[in-house]
Amino acid sequence: MPLDFTAIDFETANGFRGSPCSVGLVRVRDGRAVERAHWLMRPPEGHDHFDPRNVAVHGIRPEDVAHAPRFADVFAEIGGFIGDDVLAAHNAAFDLGVIRSALEVSALPAPAYDYACTVVLSRRTYDLPSHSLPFAARAAGVELERHHDAAEDAAACAGVLVDIARRHGADSVGGVYGALGLSLPRQDGFVPGVDEPSRPTARAIARTGPGAPDRGRTTAGRAPRSRPAGTGRAWAPWPTEGANPLANAAADPNHPLFGHRIVFTGTLGMTRSEAKERAAALGAQPASTVTRATTILVVGDGFVASDLVSGRVTSKARRVLELRERGQRVEVLSEAEFLQMLGGRWPARSA
Repeated sequence: MPLDFTAIDFETANGFRGSPCSVGLVRVRDGRAVERAHWLMRPPEGHDHFDPRNVAVHGIRPEDVAHAPRFADVFAEIGGFIGDDVLAAHNAAFDLGVIRSALEVSALPAPAYDYACTVVLSRRTYDLPSHSLPFAARAAGVELERHHDAAEDAAACAGVLVDIARRHGADSVGGVYGALGLSLPRQDGFVPGVDEPSRPTARAIARTGPGAPDRGRTTAGRAPRSRPAGTGRAWAPWPTEGANPLANAAADPNHPLFGHRIVFTGTLGMTRSEAKERAAALGAQPASTVTRATTILVVGDGFVASDLVSGRVTSKARRVLELRERGQRVEVLSEAEFLQMLGGRWPARSA
């Protein structure tokens, strides 16, 4: 079978995954990119506010999409471009979730898709301190100049998957998964009024329905954290570790957190306990300290993957880099990457 697939990348207006404002797609045939497409769009009505945190990432502002069609009006073209292809995305749990949630809140049926996650495949192919798209693209020899431009990210994802297939001697996306002893994942379809909406969608509907709290508040029913005089950032108490819940063995084994031993460091936009509970629900095993068993470290305090190059890291992150020098395969995630893998909204205090 030929190496045929479509790579996809969404950017969203806010922390709800069903708020797409941009999508990029790249069609690959026999291992070669043959066609690209890109759309700006207004997110579904009621979920179309732009969070400054998202704007800071991708640079798309409300006025940029003011005259663009709604997601519901453009999805027929997006779906037509994809056709029956396997979808490839970097952290596919997020991008496939965007399609599902945006269609759910638009009361439209969602098709089923076979898909490939290049985060999962990157971890099994490259030895990297971070498997964020810029690091994976560099390992694959793929140029990526404008990260978080949907069209550029989709093209980079396509290049990463082609390189991974080459390294494993596979001639199809299913063959890549087979070479790694994995099954090709599939997201089921959705029929409005018949199937229950996904959890992120149900939570979003509850927040935007009658009597929902004002989404502009810093936290529901709580004042913003105080900022000491003369400092440039908000004060926060030292995070407490809390208990380490057991990993959910029944979670989706194709999720990028499943089967990992995960440690948190720095201040996150949620409590350490909540972060651990949400990771455990997806099949990760939380722990309190970095050891030789650690496979993922999530770093708060506004950390981004490029900080691994600049050296702006916590003591736990430095410990991870030391373990990597000794041959341990462990990676570092930013809070934003972790939240994207959770598929949920921004916690109110997230940077």
